[in-house]
Amino acid sequence: MRDSRGVTRRRALGIGGALGLMAATGLTSAAALARRPSITGARLRSALPLPLPFQVPLPVPAVLKPVGTSGGADRYEITQRETSVEILPGVTTPMWTYDGSFPGPTIESRRGRPVTVSHRNELPVPTVVHLHGGRTPAASDGYPTDLLLPAGRQEHSTHMGHGSGHGMHDPRAVLSELTRDYTFPLDQRPALLWYHDHRMDFTAPAIWRGLAGLHIVRDDAEDALALPAGPRELPLMIADRAFAADGGLAYPALDPTLRVRPGVREPYLAGVLGDVILVNGAPWPVHEVDAARHRLRILNASNARHYELEAVTDDGRRLDLVQIGADQGLLAAPVVHTLLPIAPAERYDVVVDFSGVPIGGLVRVVNRLGSGRTRDVMAFRVARKAADDSRIPRALSADLPAWRRSDAVRVRDFAFRAGQTRAGHGWLIGGLPFDPARTDVTTRLGDVEVWRLVADVHHPVHLHLVGFRVLSRSGRPPLPHDAGLKDTVSLRPGEAVEIITRFDGYRGRYLFHCHNAEHEDMGMMANLEIV
Repeated sequence: MRDSRGVTRRRALGIGGALGLMAATGLTSAAALARRPSITGARLRSALPLPLPFQVPLPVPAVLKPVGTSGGADRYEITQRETSVEILPGVTTPMWTYDGSFPGPTIESRRGRPVTVSHRNELPVPTVVHLHGGRTPAASDGYPTDLLLPAGRQEHSTHMGHGSGHGMHDPRAVLSELTRDYTFPLDQRPALLWYHDHRMDFTAPAIWRGLAGLHIVRDDAEDALALPAGPRELPLMIADRAFAADGGLAYPALDPTLRVRPGVREPYLAGVLGDVILVNGAPWPVHEVDAARHRLRILNASNARHYELEAVTDDGRRLDLVQIGADQGLLAAPVVHTLLPIAPAERYDVVVDFSGVPIGGLVRVVNRLGSGRTRDVMAFRVARKAADDSRIPRALSADLPAWRRSDAVRVRDFAFRAGQTRAGHGWLIGGLPFDPARTDVTTRLGDVEVWRLVADVHHPVHLHLVGFRVLSRSGRPPLPHDAGLKDTVSLRPGEAVEIITRFDGYRGRYLFHCHNAEHEDMGMMANLEIV
């Protein structure tokens, strides 16, 4: 069975030569595919001097305390507000923040214990909060038109436009003013999730300006594994940015107020890449560690930049990156990498053992896809010998779903590609730009489906609500880093990827989209209705 809005596999695999110019490179799509560029997007250059790498200490985002814990649930409050942050040493940068920090405060939860987060919007624009990776009822999933309006901003309505070049009306949009409660049941596997703005047409610049934070779900079974913990468990939010001469963030928005006209200037239509690599909001930071195992919870929160990470010692040795988890939690068993690719919105849970590094030695985390200053990410300095009672069990988890192809009730095909819209260049799924009033996919609660996704350039494809397994890449077995349960999969230029999932949890309207944030703002989203 094939969805009416999909494409046949033969047609999907042949879309490359039919595309127009790639805005970021000036190459035709056919040439772009033939050369398989390592990046999709164009780089902004900062207009002020940049610090040397490995001088700024790595910050660790504060853990938010609940304001209430009654009735078997936790309640939090977060204010979205503009504040000035010191990112580059001695430079003040205005940012949009969750509770005045970038990244926003981390929320730590227990599996199955519900959380309600009350967001207050003191920014000059509407916002939407999406808990990326959360198994969340549709009313709290952060649909792009469910706007949280600033006080007195009732002029905003359910009419909006994007790269398709025309206004759209969403009769199902739910508007709130000043405050809104988002409720997350968190009936899901322990994992690193993240929350970020998801407003229609303006997700990319809102995340760029600072609206992103971490949410960690834990449970007793994971706690019992004796993985590295406490100060030896580090969340690492990697993001790139560029800075204007006055210290503010540079971004090529067509409307710098982010109120009326969405989109970016033409050279950046394929994605915006910065020239400063931030980890937890610090440029090329350094962190002192014990000579012991450390658990690194890595998120790529960049708008469009892909990374291939490796950990390199002073003498050129590459340390093992032992992957223990993916987007949706622990793997069944560890997978060892020396090079780990990570696309926007993907998360990897890895253990690195620093015990074999001499005291005082430096371990650099390098991006093999970077050049110049963007080749460095951060560093660890091994400061002291220490006892280490942590371990990496051979068996990590026994609760991963065992879906088989034969379980699937249907197969769907989707092409993620550039295309023409009424406004000119846009990004399409199945040949269509996003329309909130159109249902693109309807499936029944509990159905298992196989989706076949094909790309022209890099597209990290994210499904809301559900996790999935990668079945194949261009007809070949999945790559080692595809292991486990994911919610975002990286499609490389010209690549076709098969995934399998079960649409369970909740009924309602959800999304799937490219998580290159500029692409999704320019139409590369689609509606998924679970009935």
